[in-house]
Amino acid sequence: MSPLGFNDPLSAVASVVTGVAIVLSLIKYYLYLTCGHFTSSRKMEGKTVIITGANSGIGKETARDLAKRGARVIMACRNMETAKQAQEEIMAETGNTKLLIKHVDISSLASVRAFAKEIVATEPVIDVLIHNAGVAQGFNNKVTSDGLEFTMATNYYGPFLLTHLLIDLLKRSDQGRIVIVSSKLYQFASLNPANINSINPINYFSLFPIHLYNLSKFAEIMFTQELARRLRGTKVTANCLHPGVIDTGIWRNVPFPISILFKPIQMCFRTPEEGARTSIYLSVSPDVEQISGQYFRGCRVHQLNRRVQHVARQHDLWEASKKLVKLTADDPQI
Repeated sequence: MSPLGFNDPLSAVASVVTGVAIVLSLIKYYLYLTCGHFTSSRKMEGKTVIITGANSGIGKETARDLAKRGARVIMACRNMETAKQAQEEIMAETGNTKLLIKHVDISSLASVRAFAKEIVATEPVIDVLIHNAGVAQGFNNKVTSDGLEFTMATNYYGPFLLTHLLIDLLKRSDQGRIVIVSSKLYQFASLNPANINSINPINYFSLFPIHLYNLSKFAEIMFTQELARRLRGTKVTANCLHPGVIDTGIWRNVPFPISILFKPIQMCFRTPEEGARTSIYLSVSPDVEQISGQYFRGCRVHQLNRRVQHVARQHDLWEASKKLVKLTADDPQI
């Protein structure tokens, strides 16, 4: 008999596997209970919503829910093939034919400008802008054609530019909303806009790829709060959120062999449908009509780390970002 009381190695392995399965199941149940529940049946007829990255994951589930509510949804996607598949699936399920797919590569400033130009030319008003598209690039760090670090360009600079270019359409709404999907991993980053390498870290963090993701989420939250201050006195709000740790395609860049060890942990992650709940809540609920500049988890406001709420640094980040995305005097200003 083994020191642990097992008669044979096979029994020991079976007991360990059973124990791990029980622990993972309990974690999964806890995450379900704490993911936030939004049960309102409030309709969105007459509302136009833009969702970036709406072809899969949280974005797709957000589009599905808002389509059920009757919203006119513009699915802004890089991969048009999967976007078309998602559009057809959602229209067949909901009966809502007011789903449009538009191409945008949010990491490319030129693509963002082309997309925004088309929207401004064809849409009289935007009611909700959901910055959902995001990447966790892993160890394949790269630089865009604009000279921007790819993860920061996708998660932060693209949304920063797109918000500016569409702000006038949002101001025409009875109650415009900007929703930014961030992450609680912002807590493991810090940002000093005085150091240009900190906000466009092409080489600085190449050995710490997860930090690029964390840094982009830190910047998103700083952007949200500065944006909310600049929008005071308008009918537009801006809020950000942590959707939870979600089982989506964002994890496809986890390198081998870490990906093998990662699989059991991934079983505990929330589903995209669960992850979309706070995005939907911030887009639909009347409870947040007058709330702006806040960070939400599980459909509730959560306190932020003091480091990310540094007002002077938020302002400095804004000004540095304007230069990096090449905003001009002819562009809409916030």
